[in-house]
Amino acid sequence: MYFDTHAHLDDGRFSEDREAVIREIFDSGVSLVVNVGADMEGSRASVQLAAQYDGIYAAVGVHPYDAQAMTEVDLAALRELAGSPKVVAIGEIGLDYHYDEADRDKQKEWFLNQIKLAEALDLPYIVHDRDAHADCLEVIRKSGYFRGVMHCYSGSSEMARELVELGFYISFAGPVTFKNGKKAKEAAASVPSGRILIETDSPYLSPEPYRGQRNDSAKVRFVAKEIAALKGMTEEELAKVTLENGKRFFGIE
Repeated sequence: MYFDTHAHLDDGRFSEDREAVIREIFDSGVSLVVNVGADMEGSRASVQLAAQYDGIYAAVGVHPYDAQAMTEVDLAALRELAGSPKVVAIGEIGLDYHYDEADRDKQKEWFLNQIKLAEALDLPYIVHDRDAHADCLEVIRKSGYFRGVMHCYSGSSEMARELVELGFYISFAGPVTFKNGKKAKEAAASVPSGRILIETDSPYLSPEPYRGQRNDSAKVRFVAKEIAALKGMTEEELAKVTLENGKRFFGIE
């Protein structure tokens, strides 16, 4: 049974067939999904999905691009949403420097504020890090709170080791299956099995052989298959390990 630890099933690309897709996901052997908020609207939608489906849990948080415009009102609203019964994390939060218009100081401010919210609520947090590895690690260290997971990991093996030493989990998505995904493959091979999570980040980043198509949580098995091969494990062993890792990280019984 697989655990997709990071999906966006609330995304508009599922608007026409969401119920059927979710049914197919659970029929495919996926037992758990964490639906992750990327903004205030998405966070509310995640809570609603978790309330509707037994196998879906929610994370609430604001992605770095939207976080640039966050206010204390939003932070208070996230705190209230996080009190919902099936919210298991704050996220996704972090830094994204991919585009030149990114307000880096604002992103760092609200990344830290949301980590502190996670700490105040005794919840883990989910980190989005795109082209901001050094600053991301700096904010995490500054926070002093290390119950985090690096989602869709794109950093080096060396940084992964640093994060694991702090107490982090490392999550891999579709890019680990790509032919040009050498860096992700090297990192996945280096991370201890007890600290690996798997995800889809659906509807984005479909794994091979579905690259370029709409992704969904049923395709998490292709991520598991690739990492199992990299680590000399069977797919079933990797699925079991990452299921237990995910349940432990998110506090799911």
